[in-house]
Amino acid sequence: MDENSDLFKWEEFMSDKNIVVSREDIAREVARLGQEISRDFKDGRLVVIGILNGAFIFTADLVRKINLPLEIDFIRVKSYGKDSCSSGEIKLTKDVEISVAGKDVLLVEDIIDTGCTLSFLKDFFAKRYANSVSVCTLIDKTERRQKVVEVDYCGLEIKEGFLVGYGLDFAERHRQYADIYHLIDPHGDK
Repeated sequence: MDENSDLFKWEEFMSDKNIVVSREDIAREVARLGQEISRDFKDGRLVVIGILNGAFIFTADLVRKINLPLEIDFIRVKSYGKDSCSSGEIKLTKDVEISVAGKDVLLVEDIIDTGCTLSFLKDFFAKRYANSVSVCTLIDKTERRQKVVEVDYCGLEIKEGFLVGYGLDFAERHRQYADIYHLIDPHGDK
């Protein structure tokens, strides 16, 4: 393949999405959230738990903006697989390794969509005797909400669209972008 052929494929690939949130706007929201969390948990024992895979980038950036001693761990649950619709069934595929008993748990999610995952995880950690369980999300998307979830720290509210980038994916692809995009046709049905 020649260089021009690869460039054409990249430009064609990039044309299937529109930017929704720039990297600069993301950085501003992450900094704001970090300040709020630092203020609210200054007297607690904070455990930040990122929800894999999507929240790994957001979690890494967020903890660098929290000016407190904290512990970090990750949990993985599965509800989407390789589809664009949640199955509604939550499966725990990686548990945390540190004890949360008596500590303030902050669940960090990239996007809250149906609310099923966060509803499951809030109950899950409450049963493990966490002192408190709070939720931080970069994006709260209400378009397909099925369960009411109290969001303690929200970066952005976006009503609709299939979003990718900054950890958000479609079928495990597109996570690596520094900006967030609306994927125009995730199934390729043009």
